[in-house]
Amino acid sequence: MSISRLPLLFFYAILLVPLVSHSLVLQRDPYVLHNCSTSGNVSSNGTFRANLNTLISTFSSNTQIDYGFYNFSAGEGTDKVYATGLCRADLTPTDCRICLNNSGHELLQLCPNEKEGIMWYMNCTVRYSNNSIFGVMETKPIKYLATGPSDDLVSKLTEFNEVLSTLFYDLRVGASAGGIFRKVAVGNATYLNHTIYGLMQCSPDLSEMDCSNCLVEAQSYNKICCNGSLGVRALAPTCNLRIESNQFYGSTLVESLPSLSPPPVPAKSLYPPPVSAKGKKSNSSKNTVIIIVAAVVFVVLIICIWLCLRVKKQRKKVEMDEISNAESLQFNFPTIRVATNNFADANKVGKGGFGAVYKGRLSDGQEIAVKRLSMGSGQGDLEFKNEILLMAKLHHRNLVKLRGFCLEGNERLLIYEFVSNGSLDQVIFDPTKRANLDWQMRYKIIVGIARGLLYLHEDSRLRIIHRDLKASNILLDDEMNPKIADFGLARLVLLDQTHSSTNRIVGTYGYMAPEYAYYGHFSIKSDVFSFGVLVLEMICGQKNGYFHNNKNEDDLLSYAWKNWRNMTTSNIIDPTLGVGSKPEIIRCIHIGLLCVQENVADRPTMSSIILMLNGNSITLSVPSQPAFLTHNNVEPDISSDQPILASINEASITALYPR
Repeated sequence: MSISRLPLLFFYAILLVPLVSHSLVLQRDPYVLHNCSTSGNVSSNGTFRANLNTLISTFSSNTQIDYGFYNFSAGEGTDKVYATGLCRADLTPTDCRICLNNSGHELLQLCPNEKEGIMWYMNCTVRYSNNSIFGVMETKPIKYLATGPSDDLVSKLTEFNEVLSTLFYDLRVGASAGGIFRKVAVGNATYLNHTIYGLMQCSPDLSEMDCSNCLVEAQSYNKICCNGSLGVRALAPTCNLRIESNQFYGSTLVESLPSLSPPPVPAKSLYPPPVSAKGKKSNSSKNTVIIIVAAVVFVVLIICIWLCLRVKKQRKKVEMDEISNAESLQFNFPTIRVATNNFADANKVGKGGFGAVYKGRLSDGQEIAVKRLSMGSGQGDLEFKNEILLMAKLHHRNLVKLRGFCLEGNERLLIYEFVSNGSLDQVIFDPTKRANLDWQMRYKIIVGIARGLLYLHEDSRLRIIHRDLKASNILLDDEMNPKIADFGLARLVLLDQTHSSTNRIVGTYGYMAPEYAYYGHFSIKSDVFSFGVLVLEMICGQKNGYFHNNKNEDDLLSYAWKNWRNMTTSNIIDPTLGVGSKPEIIRCIHIGLLCVQENVADRPTMSSIILMLNGNSITLSVPSQPAFLTHNNVEPDISSDQPILASINEASITALYPR
């Protein structure tokens, strides 16, 4: 033992309260508590230890995670190690990684040969084991720290404990209701002349029930060890609670969570001070008016504060309910590993910018498509969250259905319904397969895509802009019904919001509207532009970026526009379609050109497009010149004042196709 620690340990020993068998010491800042398991030992220079060292280092090197919870595993068989790191929710990602790195390396020194260990720092917890600890509630070992009891509270323990129980209940309910990225709640209560601030937190991989049970277990020891104390910490492997007489958590945490405390009441009266006897009569009317006005202002202010807090709380509750609904779709990793035959290459059916896609079969016989995000993807975690929370809310026959997801260790998996005929680009751009796709089938696909977009833009309870609509993001089921897929880049906007903007241009060149490619402005009309490009591709059977013909034209939009003006639209039509449906095909060329007009305001909405597709009696307006973009694979310089050029496809979306 280090000599430098002896004075500190001696100080703790003096203040030790022998009420329970759990550790109970005066809270210090910073303090360190740890526990090493006696269940088994490993070599300090063996493979198990090397894997553990790697995991501990990962806490400080992984910059993708920004929600304060890390769960990783490394190794195989008896040398496999599982590790978790949990930070107090108000820590910045940088401070969190520093805390985890320090506590993790100290734990390695204190537990050099043990198979299991846990370290509690002031603001973070690091834990490792040779057994899987992901999503498993653990309340042993549990440790307590407390300050000395307050004399005025000890004399009225019954009343004090009632106030504390109410605060604990609110905190436990709030923390348990958290989502898959964070389970934490803060609040305060007042008794006598004391304000009590509290925090409860669980590992976010626990279910709502497990989180609640863990906190109940931690809370149950409070009356035994810490009656009348205003400074208490209960530390378990998968949850913790803390109360203090001062606000120990950051204001950012208070603002980001639903309020568990009533709004503060002003301590001083808003009434004006009394006037002297001299001039009292002359000022009585004026004072009365001031009092009335002040009272009205006070009442209005209180009502406004109450309404704002209520709206904010309801909004947060809706968000938590949505995340909880998404949690019901969670699969465990072993289930998906079995379904895909351990992600065998024979089951790989596609690959995109964020990882590979595998075909799988669940134990009930249901076929699934599993998108496995690659660990090296810089944007994978963000798109993963985005896609879960969006897709869990969307249900339409022309949108691919999210069956579930898996979040375990380094693994990020999205599980979809398996669509047997793969993606549209595998059919429409293949000379052999395209010949079997007659106009009736192509028209059916065009209408289905339009209906899916209409749902996203207007008919769902959200307004969603896809931002990367293209042929490889359209999947075809066994009846060739189209399903829009991959919402990793989708953006949610307000129902009354007409447009938005971004500094990061991501998507696929050729399908991007000019206002988005150059300036980062996007709206529902950006999706309309992409739809227009898709319509023209369906008619000519060639990809816009690699379009070619006998006259060496290399731009589909310019070629379509030139032939439209010259009334030679037959040159645009795929020769395999024949002439039987030519009037309907020409009408679709007309609709496609309306969608790709350079002026955003001139492009129709998806509701208008549906009417155009379904009603031949509707007169179409004359299209203006489409936007012609120069081919450039240039990364946009978002710091420059110059217009942004079309970017490379930083987030190419996964294409699914059967083998």
